[in-house]
Amino acid sequence: MKLRIVIVAIALAIAAGGGWISRGWFEDAQRLTEERAARLVVDAAMAREADIAGVVEDRLAELDANERIIDRGIIREIQQPIYRNVCLGDNAVRLLNDAAAGRAPDTTEPQAQMPADTAAAE
Repeated sequence: MKLRIVIVAIALAIAAGGGWISRGWFEDAQRLTEERAARLVVDAAMAREADIAGVVEDRLAELDANERIIDRGIIREIQQPIYRNVCLGDNAVRLLNDAAAGRAPDTTEPQAQMPADTAAAE
């Protein structure tokens, strides 16, 4: 009788241990599947973002050339004699310098009136 109880106890212990080990294998397999699925999602997102980054980079390369053309047009416009000799007085130069430096115009000095013949210059 004691031998049967010992054999049954050993069989139950082996069954419990085997169940414990097989449950661990099952959980490990589930974790591995989850990790692989997460890696696939991350890889797909990275590939999609790399494609978008390539398109944005190409577009920015095109825009860089457009900016240079716009800047040249502005430089030519400012260098025309009418802008240097007729329109820009001391106050206008000061305002342009303040704007280029990112400062607010100095309002402590009285502003000079524009000459009456400025409209005729156009």
